[in-house]
Amino acid sequence: MNDSRLQAFKHLLDIMDELREKCPWDSKQTFDSLRYLTIEETYELSDAIISKNYDEIRKELGDLMLHLVFYAKIGEEEKKFDIESVLEGICTKLIRRHPHVFGTGNAETAEDVRNNWEKIKLTEKGNRSVLGGVPNALPAMVKAYRIQEKAQGVGFDWENREQVWDKVREEMEEFHTEIENDTANKEEEFGDLLFALINYARFINVNPEDALEKCNRKFISRFQYIEKKAAEQGKSVADMSLEEMEKLWQEAKGK
Repeated sequence: MNDSRLQAFKHLLDIMDELREKCPWDSKQTFDSLRYLTIEETYELSDAIISKNYDEIRKELGDLMLHLVFYAKIGEEEKKFDIESVLEGICTKLIRRHPHVFGTGNAETAEDVRNNWEKIKLTEKGNRSVLGGVPNALPAMVKAYRIQEKAQGVGFDWENREQVWDKVREEMEEFHTEIENDTANKEEEFGDLLFALINYARFINVNPEDALEKCNRKFISRFQYIEKKAAEQGKSVADMSLEEMEKLWQEAKGK
């Protein structure tokens, strides 16, 4: 590593030390008080990545880096851990889980690396379940995707995407049957259908969370176009007919 990177990281650590000592707000923060702010910063980074706004990505990475250093500083003060042990811990983990780079292991593809990672993780203390590393608090769609990835890492997976598509069609039929009969199982069957679709997305290398968020943004953009055009006509969208809104929607699609 060159000196400028080391100096930049040291500069942040030194600033954190001063803030913790001299700033009334920074000095009273705890793990718990920072937690929700860290979640917010993570989502802001996610927004910047989806938008491909690289200047914002840089800024949000800085904000997130501040939080990591902040937690390490609090851990040091409470004599639980410090930034050195944090960094040494991740370095040790990376070396152990990349035997094809730092040892005698073999991995020809990214899929091989992911599968090896999950198998090595199972041998480590505290990771007795394949799915044990999936946080309970993850959003449901992200959680489903990670569950499927982890199961795939130990060989529990479909053989090809055609099989998964057949499963999607099967779940679609089951869901449709529940709707037609208006039974109490429609929520469960809808969940099964979503899980199958997420599985299919994984097989065609589409991240379902990213895909849905981009769809959300597309809908917002087109609907706001309708609102803008309605305002230009002195109307509210609530005053427009469905036919009028549909015409503007098609205009928005064309743009």
